Amino acid sequence: MLLTTGQAAAELGCAVTTFRRLVHAELLPGLGQRGNRVMVPFHVVQSLSSRRAAPLHQLGAKEIAVLRVDTAQRTHEPDRNWIGFAASLTPDDLLKALRGWWRCNPASVAAGGVLPVTLAGYVVAVLTGLEGWEKNDAGCHAFSNARLTGYVTDLATPAIALTSTHPDDRRIADLLLGARLASDSGGAIAYVTANTSD
Repeated sequence: MLLTTGQAAAELGCAVTTFRRLVHAELLPGLGQRGNRVMVPFHVVQSLSSRRAAPLHQLGAKEIAVLRVDTAQRTHEPDRNWIGFAASLTPDDLLKALRGWWRCNPASVAAGGVLPVTLAGYVVAVLTGLEGWEKNDAGCHAFSNARLTGYVTDLATPAIALTSTHPDDRRIADLLLGARLASDSGGAIAYVTANTSD
């Protein structure tokens, strides 16, 4: 059974524009076409709807920052070609696209020890190594030593690619990738209390 993006969004209780971000980020398998409509397998939507919440209480921090991104877009910045997330980006391009420049309190971001990256409310990448940062003239920060610990290539399964050799990084990536993580913010960075339960 195939659903339109509108039907899929209704099943998940989200806006159709939110669901389309997952489509455009190339995170959903088995998509079809019916005329000019994208069609989504029902089992993919079921998988997304049954996804567990991120077990933030296992991270050992009272609060963590969450980077909320959109689908990857080309940029003309000198140090990166993309900003945002797409499953098809190389790990190097993905790291550059995610590690800055964001308006945030960098010390608060670093204190959490991990920066989950969410797209449409799902953790699609994880950054660690946040101890060092720089600030530009616009007041935005970049985490120049950040490591991409892993990212999602298929959100329905979910299938993940682990890109760090640090054992703690890999544990955190396994814990968070593909999970649901709700956050509210007027900007790209949100701060979430981590003493919640599954």
